[in-house]
Amino acid sequence: MTDTTDATVGAGAPERVGVLGGGRMGAGIAHAFVLAGSQVVVVERDADAAHAADERVRASLAKSVERGWAEPLDDLTGRIRVATDVSAFADADLVIEAVPEDEALKAEALARVEAVLHDRAALASNTSSISIGRLAAALERPARFLGLHFFNPVPASTLVEIVLGDDTDPRLANDARAWVEAIGKAPVTVHDAPGFASSRLGVAIGLEAIRMVEEGVASPGDIDLAMELGYKHPTGPLRTTDIVGLDVRLGIAEQLHRELGPRFEPPALLRQMVAEGRLGKKSGRGFYDWT
Repeated sequence: MTDTTDATVGAGAPERVGVLGGGRMGAGIAHAFVLAGSQVVVVERDADAAHAADERVRASLAKSVERGWAEPLDDLTGRIRVATDVSAFADADLVIEAVPEDEALKAEALARVEAVLHDRAALASNTSSISIGRLAAALERPARFLGLHFFNPVPASTLVEIVLGDDTDPRLANDARAWVEAIGKAPVTVHDAPGFASSRLGVAIGLEAIRMVEEGVASPGDIDLAMELGYKHPTGPLRTTDIVGLDVRLGIAEQLHRELGPRFEPPALLRQMVAEGRLGKKSGRGFYDWT
């Protein structure tokens, strides 16, 4: 896959960016802003997790240099640091929350971060399906809050979904588009709705593909090939599910099922595979063997 952040990026990225959570998504977001010239701090829950996040981002930056990124690796890594307390975000212009997709966890994390930010700072959630309005309800400054939904893997993805809540300041929406373009990605703007645009459509296709496997309609490989060749999808829905993670897809499906009804009810096969630990690429097995 192409590393889209290895393209030339323009001006407009925030000078100081914070990322709460240094897992695969958080590290990818940090990587994108470092390449765009931002000073980035990643905050994790403890020293071990912070060290792992630091190594994750540095390894990702090293790959960019190997692929021809013009700046020396030392210059890039000089713009990234890790910490274990949200007070490290005190001077940030933008903080992006990238903790697991759990509404209570995100709401608590966002409120904790907001408490240390200066009044002009923007706060964003990388949620893929949780209502921006509900998350904003726990905040003191909802006008400075929005969704910035990055896609996995972040370095190879060209899309960022900007999700606007009812209280989001329109000027912040304009700033967000400039930030996304500055890191070499394409913004799409959607208003707060269950699953937004991308998750709602992507999960609908993915769940139907899983039902087809469940019913013996075709093999995972043939279902994916039908979508790749027939509809020009770069990756079929089942391979995409493996890349995203079956547990992640199940969590989004359950959220959409609660909000939009039975058409998003997770297939029994998806629940079974998650229970068995077949989570896709990250576990080595899903609909495909990744070992």
